[in-house]
Amino acid sequence: MSGESERYDATDSVVGLARTLRAAGVDAGPERVHAMVQALDLLDPGQRDDVYWAGRLTLCSSLDDTERYDRVFAAYFGDRPRALIRQQAAPAAQLRLVHGADDETKPGTGDDDTDDTTPMAAAASRTEVLRHRDIASMAAADRLLMQQLLAAFRLRADMRRTRRTGPARTGRLDPHRTLRRLMQAGGEPARPAWRDRRQRPRRVVLLVDISGSMSSYADALLRFAHVASHRGRGPRTEVFTIGTRLTRVTRELAYRDPDRALKAIADAIPDWSGGTRLGDRLRQFLDEWGQRGLARGAVVVLLSDGWERGDVTVLGDQMTRLHRLAHRVVWANPRAGRPGYAPLAAGMAAALPSVDVFVSGHSVAALENLASIVAGAADRSREVAYA
Repeated sequence: MSGESERYDATDSVVGLARTLRAAGVDAGPERVHAMVQALDLLDPGQRDDVYWAGRLTLCSSLDDTERYDRVFAAYFGDRPRALIRQQAAPAAQLRLVHGADDETKPGTGDDDTDDTTPMAAAASRTEVLRHRDIASMAAADRLLMQQLLAAFRLRADMRRTRRTGPARTGRLDPHRTLRRLMQAGGEPARPAWRDRRQRPRRVVLLVDISGSMSSYADALLRFAHVASHRGRGPRTEVFTIGTRLTRVTRELAYRDPDRALKAIADAIPDWSGGTRLGDRLRQFLDEWGQRGLARGAVVVLLSDGWERGDVTVLGDQMTRLHRLAHRVVWANPRAGRPGYAPLAAGMAAALPSVDVFVSGHSVAALENLASIVAGAADRSREVAYA
């Protein structure tokens, strides 16, 4: 290898990888992140596989975690062979970068300037920057990486307590199971059995604005909705698009392949990139779906910039009505991620009093934050965050 290799602190890449893993449903907490940094120092990594296994052995705790880790690792660092090598006599977690083994050239021949392989750390740094970049300003290549990151998401729903009870570690004493244990023990002392109310995931309802003012964000938001619709057990996520019409696209999002699902949505939506009548469409949703039970006790998420061409008083009234039905109303506005933003648009100002949590939705990191809010990580009423 010729030339100077730049120093690189692996901690930044590990922390960024852990953030993306948490959005994908892996419990990569601070202790596991610290363990991976220590593993990278102790293992003296030289190839991509060493970095991969250092993360897999420290950040994962189940088979599901490893499957998500594989997807996130490929999206975060890229698919091409790359390597990390620790600089001699470098402090802990200080790594230097080299190219992969398949990019080696014979001594005295070849030209390093012709090597287009990107070091792993550079790819990680680019991915971390991309997580915070406004989706509307992304180039085509960045959008492909953004789609990979969104595909690794896993949306967890907030949990609610049901009336039914079941076996639990704490709670109320279960006399029947306790007596059965005593009989099995032949009258000898036995551990008491407990019962408590069971928990079920809350329903999640996504209302995605696909009007002309949201055209630069619609693809990413619908991919986010696709991930949400495949969140696993519990009531399925219901997804509607809002423009000049209200369209239920839950069935179209049932395809596992996100590209196929989005093509089905494009065929089903007659008002793509049209106008916006949020108040009328929200009233239609409540009359036909929400009042009958779809919105009752659910986490309802509106992904819109709040531009309203109709009567804003209608939107305010329908938002009040929605707030009475839903467990939590979350509004994600892509425009809120811009510096100096204030919810001054008439539609947004009319809706905001009935919104529990108001956040931005302009980047991958903002959508990660939205996913954590839907999962109940932010349960403070009327929380407002523009970043």
